[in-house]
Amino acid sequence: MHVDVGARIEAVYAEVLRRNPGEAEFHQAVREVLHSLAAVLRKRPEYAEAKLVERLVEPERQILFRVPWSDDSGEVHVNRGFRVEFSSALGPYKGGLRFAPELALDTVKFLAFEQIFKNALTGLGIGGGKGGADFDPKGRSDAEVMRFCQSFMTELHRHLGEHTDVPAGDIGVGTREIGYLFGQYKRLANRFEAGVLTGKGTGWGGSQARTEATGYGTVHFVREMLATRGEDLTGRRVVLSGSGNVSLFALEKAQSFGAQVIACSDSSGYLVDERGLDLDLLKEIKLNRRARLDSYAEARPRAGFHTRGSVYDVPCDIALPCATQNELKEPHAVRLAKNGVKAVAEGANMPCTPEAVRVLREAGVLYGPGKAANAGGVATSALEMRQNAGRDSWTFEETEKRLAAVMRDIHADCVAAAEEFGTPEDYVLGANAAGFLRVADAMRDQGVV
Repeated sequence: MHVDVGARIEAVYAEVLRRNPGEAEFHQAVREVLHSLAAVLRKRPEYAEAKLVERLVEPERQILFRVPWSDDSGEVHVNRGFRVEFSSALGPYKGGLRFAPELALDTVKFLAFEQIFKNALTGLGIGGGKGGADFDPKGRSDAEVMRFCQSFMTELHRHLGEHTDVPAGDIGVGTREIGYLFGQYKRLANRFEAGVLTGKGTGWGGSQARTEATGYGTVHFVREMLATRGEDLTGRRVVLSGSGNVSLFALEKAQSFGAQVIACSDSSGYLVDERGLDLDLLKEIKLNRRARLDSYAEARPRAGFHTRGSVYDVPCDIALPCATQNELKEPHAVRLAKNGVKAVAEGANMPCTPEAVRVLREAGVLYGPGKAANAGGVATSALEMRQNAGRDSWTFEETEKRLAAVMRDIHADCVAAAEEFGTPEDYVLGANAAGFLRVADAMRDQGVV
């Protein structure tokens, strides 16, 4: 049977728009993947005939629920919780929980869809999912966060399990929140099921290097990209957006490889220290004091803190967007390219707009999409699941060694897939194609389910 791949792709996208009105971020994520998969389907028409793409863009399950809780003064609040279980073809649903006041189903769906391909790229047998709530933990007491987490888990627990769905942390959900969530799950399930959540404390089932993994993995991916052109990180000027865990540990790993990391940002502005950012001071300000970056400039007068413009205005060799989706826009990409940037790798999920990606690609900049470049976090979560299954605990060094190997393999798979489907150095095509092929083969084997 002849399949008109172009028409099939457009029909799939039109149906996504019809079924999911107003969900621009989800539309964006699907569009990018579908554009890449056209080349795959032309070469492998059996995937089109089986309508694997049509099945893949529809989540297996979407869960929305009410989360009532009381603050310290006794006032009742009502938030909304989400969990999108998108694909279990390769293993239990796996993906983080995000607590952010602006969170909506659109964002959760785009993140869960991206997670399918990211998780497939790790080769570690995990499906794709994502979740969270429109709750803001900032400014809340530990007791308030605990009560919210307990109410959230009271509803969500019935959908979880180490062989069903395994959440982790994300923006707004760190070790504290995971602890409260796990405690409530344990209470409701009446069992210590360590593998049901990842990102746990290292004293009770968590993995060494999990906090560092996303940032470390992003830098490992950059290193592999540069190596394809006979270059490395030594002496390279690096800027990062954000100043949370991903940014801080990307900074740490980049410095360990000899890079000069000169700028980072937060929601109040961006910081430039031409001599190289002081990692210890940044960790004290952001992780301990939870203060703004202007505190760094107060402590280091040599540094400049700017409330206007963008961190991407700073001339650099490497840019690592590590904050949030669609933060790096076309004008930023134009400025980066004009200033001679060599590589951009996404530490965050979909931080570059499609227009920005086009500019970077046309300028010959190495571009590592988030589903490949920042897969180190979920890879280490899967390694945490492996340790939990064997009631084992690995050292930091052993875990990081395995993380580095996973990132090398992801890079190699992206390169091979991009070459197979006709566009060398196209890491977007490579990541989408390599991830899709693993999921598609499993879906064919498992029948129409």
